[in-house]
Amino acid sequence: MSDGGVAGQAEAETRPGRFARLRRHWLLTSAVALALLATATTVPLVLADSGDDAPCQDVPASTRALAKDPAAATRALDPGDDMARYPAVRKLIRQENPCGDGARALGALIEAATRADRPGAVHTVAQARAAYAVVAALDWAEVPDGMAPGLARMLADYVVDEARYLSSSDDAAGPAVTSEQAAPDREGWTRYGRFLAPGEAHADFEYTDPVLDASTDPDRLIEEVARNPEAFAVLYDAERAYFAHYLERLTSQGGDPDSRREDDPRDGSAATTWPDNDLEDIAGRIGALMRYRAAHTRDGGIPDLAAFDRAVRQHTRGAYRPAERRLTTRPPMGDIAGRPVSGPLRGDPVDGRHQLLTVLDAWAESRNVPEARAAAMGQIIDNAYVRGLWLSV
Repeated sequence: MSDGGVAGQAEAETRPGRFARLRRHWLLTSAVALALLATATTVPLVLADSGDDAPCQDVPASTRALAKDPAAATRALDPGDDMARYPAVRKLIRQENPCGDGARALGALIEAATRADRPGAVHTVAQARAAYAVVAALDWAEVPDGMAPGLARMLADYVVDEARYLSSSDDAAGPAVTSEQAAPDREGWTRYGRFLAPGEAHADFEYTDPVLDASTDPDRLIEEVARNPEAFAVLYDAERAYFAHYLERLTSQGGDPDSRREDDPRDGSAATTWPDNDLEDIAGRIGALMRYRAAHTRDGGIPDLAAFDRAVRQHTRGAYRPAERRLTTRPPMGDIAGRPVSGPLRGDPVDGRHQLLTVLDAWAESRNVPEARAAAMGQIIDNAYVRGLWLSV
């Protein structure tokens, strides 16, 4: 496609950090609660009322009850550091045709098991492992529509972790890492992202377990749930919130204030190398969301695009604008996705390029970012958005 070729050529000519990108992948407690956990994996088949319909899976009361007890829900979906419980987790949640409101009940269970306990709280290792197990268990699955919003809220709660995913990596040692394992090194670098909250565990979606046939691809799951307008809006909000969060922590030169690495002649400024990569990832994922919207429209997953877009606008929380001064706080991922909106969303909500570049321009103006640096950042973001929109990522 000619537009994609032009975008790829422009990226090769303008994008800082190209070689760093390659290095990136080298480099209840009661007896009742126990009873619930023991019975949670029992999901019997129930024949639908019509003989012409496929049988549906009943979601038992014991499984539904887990959604009201987050600690028990986490224990039920935590595969363990050795992934020994992964087959049970997969059996519990991979239900392609739940009866009645069962899909929404499973979505509520997933949220309870994986999301932070409250605003300001960080993810525990068990919650992060559970998030990994959910994404792995639903890989290539046909997700029931009622389950999609809950899954989207889970993915939004791990917005930093899913945004940094590119592919499986042999460097990933397990389904999740502790905050100590994710901490920056002496040069201020960590493969788990910039501006991380202290004390937060991270799901490592790049991990794969060939023995259990467990691997994740958040992009595939996002594509699957994006046909639901509420889920689409949740994911779109999370990426735009992360974009604003990220910009407001950069220096007025558009660099990483925590970087202590020396400049590399191949990559240019070390302080801008990883910010460029991260901004590229965010823009690419917003572009991919728009690509999924178009694909679902073509294949009938979205039967009425105008109605879908109206529903997206209804579910979208609003616009996200960076603060006018640099912030040094390091909120947990759930707070990034749930940050307050700056006001109503203006313009076409599904024109992701407009939504990204107007936010970038306003940030650059308020922070007096040098014109050349702002232009370079804009080109990186534009290239990544177009590539995400038109090509596989």
